[in-house]
Amino acid sequence: MAKENGAQRFMRATGKLRAVFGPANRSSLVHDMTEENRKLLAQREAETQQWETVTRPDGSTYVVPRNPDDKSLR
Repeated sequence: MAKENGAQRFMRATGKLRAVFGPANRSSLVHDMTEENRKLLAQREAETQQWETVTRPDGSTYVVPRNPDDKSLR
């Protein structure tokens, strides 16, 4: 059996708690990305590049478009 990672050890250790609070996903965390997932990741990364975070003097933040004229991903 392969060595368990931290998430797997946590899931095994909290088994009785999950019986009360509900199940959690126990799918494998170690797998190759599919071509579909690679395309989706590239799309999400491109979407995040069109925005920038602005911080106000009071510390709050908000997101604004880097180029307001670019409507390609909206």
